[in-house]
Amino acid sequence: MSDPVGVSIGQAAALYGLAPSTLRWWESQHVLPEPPRVNGRRTYTETELRRIGLAYLCCVVGTMPLDQAAVVTAGGRNQHWQRTVKGQAGLIEEKIRQLRSAHAYLLHLLGCPDDDIVGQCPDLDGELIDQTPRGRVATPGLVAAAQSIPRRGKRDEMPPPRDETPATVSVRCDVCASPVPQPARGRRRKYCSRACQQRRYRQNTARPPAR
Repeated sequence: MSDPVGVSIGQAAALYGLAPSTLRWWESQHVLPEPPRVNGRRTYTETELRRIGLAYLCCVVGTMPLDQAAVVTAGGRNQHWQRTVKGQAGLIEEKIRQLRSAHAYLLHLLGCPDDDIVGQCPDLDGELIDQTPRGRVATPGLVAAAQSIPRRGKRDEMPPPRDETPATVSVRCDVCASPVPQPARGRRRKYCSRACQQRRYRQNTARPPAR
């Protein structure tokens, strides 16, 4: 029979589709206070379950950082609490605007008369300017825009491999003395074939004749 006062951490987590470890992590990050214990086990009351729900809305639905969610779930509607809520609401509003714009452009793609979307869609350039970091560069063309971005000092490509690789080194099989091609990377090969490798293994593991 269930306890009418509260539920276990497993039941509390399952109510919101979470793992119990998530509730413990939220407790360690002060998003949730540690609930009262009955017989040494966490017990979540109606109030605690509501607090978990608020944490879910902040952290999971609202993608709020844990340190800010801790301010909201702690209550105390002071100025810091107000700024935290308003700040995250503003970020979500901007995200909604971006998603609405992306949604509108995807619908435009469905009816775009140009078969070559990349090369001919008249709305693509505007979307790139409005919705991607490309918009930070005022240069009209994409190539010119990319060229105007300062480089960070790292080489774009790795140098080509040198000709002097282990594959050019002449190696003879330890069993039959045939040439053994070597890989460019990895361990050095000692045998020319699997058969020679097995032959050497049998030689090494053969028992000495009984006297």
